[in-house]
Amino acid sequence: MSRALGADGPPHRVLGRAARADAAEERLRRGWEALIPYTDEIADTINARLRHNDPEWFEQAPPELLADVHHSIREHVRHGLLTLAGRPDGDHRPADVWRDAGRRRARQGVSLELTLNAYTLGARVLWQALLELDDPDLGLDDGLLVMAGQRIWRDLDVQNAVVIDAHRRESVRLARRDHHRQQGLLDRLVDGGGADPAVAAEAAAVLGVTPGEPVACIAAPLDDSLDEPLRAADDRLERAGRGSFWHVRRGTHFGMVPMGSLTPDELVTLLRPAVGRVGVALSTDGIVGFASAYQLATRAAQTIPRGQAEVVLVSDRLPELMLSASPDVSALLVQETLGPLLGLGDHQSEVLLTTLATLIRCNVSPTRTAEELYCHRNTVLYRLQQIEQLTGRDLHSARDRLLLALALIAVGRGDVGADPLLG
Repeated sequence: MSRALGADGPPHRVLGRAARADAAEERLRRGWEALIPYTDEIADTINARLRHNDPEWFEQAPPELLADVHHSIREHVRHGLLTLAGRPDGDHRPADVWRDAGRRRARQGVSLELTLNAYTLGARVLWQALLELDDPDLGLDDGLLVMAGQRIWRDLDVQNAVVIDAHRRESVRLARRDHHRQQGLLDRLVDGGGADPAVAAEAAAVLGVTPGEPVACIAAPLDDSLDEPLRAADDRLERAGRGSFWHVRRGTHFGMVPMGSLTPDELVTLLRPAVGRVGVALSTDGIVGFASAYQLATRAAQTIPRGQAEVVLVSDRLPELMLSASPDVSALLVQETLGPLLGLGDHQSEVLLTTLATLIRCNVSPTRTAEELYCHRNTVLYRLQQIEQLTGRDLHSARDRLLLALALIAVGRGDVGADPLLG
């Protein structure tokens, strides 16, 4: 009974195919080895084509970076050819070379897309160089060249996977480091370090904010909410061409915005709508005055009643800021002016407080007040008489009108017009 043959055929045929495969591999190795003397020429070709494909990047990149990229291309070609020729560099494993390149490009700020394009172009140029070898003794037939191409593109997938992972990991690490450095710098500025030349130099390097450049501080109490008071404020500002830097400090979410040509009103418009209470203060002295701007913006946000969502400029909340700075004086002011009105029944108190606020906003004009309140002018005159009798104040007196307006602001009835002194 004859011995059963294996699936691959008789042993002598299997050995014959293995010998032919080994011979083919040897011819390929000799082909790649023949390219080693042309390493610099191949690297120059890759570099020239990269420059042709992305001239803007090469024009803007500093000379030292361009030199490093060119050197790296040359080293990658050399290592690649040695490995393909069966003479790998024992001190530099291919995966380590690719991983180091991914990290280095991330540290240099070279995009992942440009890095991967260089690897793809390099693989194409290497295969093209093999195709152009004019040496019949190498025995590189079409089948071997196709096999070489398939192997190069398969290896390219592995290269790209290693480079992508290394580049992304390094980018994340750098982002965390830069974010930590930015937050530390913002803390020092809030603590009043803006006048320190060393801090000013760091602000210029880390934040790109030059000394004396006007900046705004945006502050928002977190108010025990899971939502941020401002949603995607940095994205909205970036779309408007403004960078911003953010931090959380003692329950307050705050940010710095270099103003450039942006006006405070335009900044407020960009920040709306808000989800919580937000104050905005401008430092025309730049980072030197940022600590004061932080305090003012925080206090301005705190003048907004809890539960309301609004963005306010400090300059629009000056009376509220003054009152909040001295709670005892504010309480005394309310007691001495609005106390009798607040002591009435809920309905009557509300009617008279609304009428008082409207009278002040309308410069004590009974006619305009009646139009706003949709009532008869005589009704307004009657209520005006009641208010003056109960409070002992004369609304035609600039001083009394100012005191009443401030008291209304203190109790949250702040819509009394731009200038309560006008009559």
